[in-house]
Amino acid sequence: MTTTTLGAANIERTIAENDIVLVDFWAAWCGPCRQFAPVYEQASAANPDVVFGKVDTEAEAALAGAAQITSIPTLMAFKSGQLVFSQPGALPGPALAQVVEAVRALEPDQDEQTGRTTASTTTASTTPRSA
Repeated sequence: MTTTTLGAANIERTIAENDIVLVDFWAAWCGPCRQFAPVYEQASAANPDVVFGKVDTEAEAALAGAAQITSIPTLMAFKSGQLVFSQPGALPGPALAQVVEAVRALEPDQDEQTGRTTASTTTASTTPRSA
């Protein structure tokens, strides 16, 4: 699977309709972003069950602002619609693979009040989480 271009028009729907979504916030002028791009593309091809989205922070400045992106590249991971990982910096391939596996390992929880399924971060304590 190739990466998917995400923007204000489709990011919320993409996150809501897919179990696991990774989002790379990037810009064309950013050297580390260009370095990370082929690593991200390879991970996308190796993990067809995961949506790998890309947000061009220049074209989608309002979205980047709403996501509180202060450094690029920034990688975010969502499981069952919940943000479970956010980290700036270009990850090497093995580290990105570890993030994907940790997100996959998260067990879904059901919110008792809403009945909505969310991802539990307690089962993947090796996954860095910052929001």
